[in-house]
Amino acid sequence: MSRLTTVGRVPSVPADRIAAPAPAPATGAAGCPKHMEYGPCGGVEFSGRCEVADHACAFLSLAPVRWRDAPSAASPASAMPADPTGHVEPPRAASRMRERVAAGGVVIADFPSRALDAESLAACVRALSGSVDAVLAGDSGTARVQFPPAYRAHLLSDAGVPAWMGVNARDRNRVALEGEAAALAHADAAGVHCVTGDHTGIGSRPDAAPVFDLDSTRLAAMMAARGHLVSVAEAPLSPPADARPARLLEKQRAGAEVCFVNHAGGPVAVRAFIERAQDLGVTMGFIPCVPVIVDRGSAELIRGFTSLALPDGYLAGVLEARDARAQGIAAASRLALEFLAIPGVVGVDLSGGPGAGRELEFAEAEAEIGAAVVSALRS
Repeated sequence: MSRLTTVGRVPSVPADRIAAPAPAPATGAAGCPKHMEYGPCGGVEFSGRCEVADHACAFLSLAPVRWRDAPSAASPASAMPADPTGHVEPPRAASRMRERVAAGGVVIADFPSRALDAESLAACVRALSGSVDAVLAGDSGTARVQFPPAYRAHLLSDAGVPAWMGVNARDRNRVALEGEAAALAHADAAGVHCVTGDHTGIGSRPDAAPVFDLDSTRLAAMMAARGHLVSVAEAPLSPPADARPARLLEKQRAGAEVCFVNHAGGPVAVRAFIERAQDLGVTMGFIPCVPVIVDRGSAELIRGFTSLALPDGYLAGVLEARDARAQGIAAASRLALEFLAIPGVVGVDLSGGPGAGRELEFAEAEAEIGAAVVSALRS
């Protein structure tokens, strides 16, 4: 029978040549619903409770796990033929973004388009084009089903906006993620943001089975090995807060180059976190998240972020203003410039999302903030 007609079949292998399966990687803490080795994730509640299970995070009492440069491929003793190893060039956009990050003052915007809607994507791209250096297109708790990252990167880069793509380990195993890494390179992704991902028990699709074959640290290593500009996230206030800088150091050792700093309450807390990380040897650039709140819909969305802390009076100052949109744009612009004055900060992320049906209006507000920040930096 022709090999071309054996789709769906596995070639037979003599029993004496079948190798034992490769052992699963050691886990850093028993009982982690995400099977994390390099935990904890950013979803630990302020009380220390796991984001999914009714118990404390399994990593609370453990020291950060040191990075081990362990291979992720199948055991070489496997009797099955090796996967094809076609060469994939690193994305050119990643080189350009590295230069931009090194220069500092990068403005990135969380991308607000509707899921699975190419027209909404195109409209939001048009609104943001020329006002920000890249868009961060990641996950959404209310829309778990999205176009795959590489396809979105293709649409975004073709439309003229550099794509910094979020990739999580919740939905696919390492083989699928290896394919995604190659596809993202072909799609010329400017950056890849590696997260473990929220559990399927949280968000719009609790019917889906969680995968978590990797965690954010191992995913970062995979993407870095393929030439991507890799970013990771860290939550300075999420328990165990004292261990967060050391955990970030292990992500750097795995290949991460940029850290997105989750909402931590303002410049004082962000500066303290960066200084603690730098004291341990972290040299990567930091991009703090700036809360973008322009109406009650965007306020409700950002309130749902885990371990969120906003500057004192920030939310009320926007929502109680006569013109919430104008006040939100002004507040985000000021905060972004305060973050950019902190040593080690290379950019800001205009973070948040729109209320239902207000995607384009949110993108337009982000564009105004981005333009205001760039104008102030150049003046």
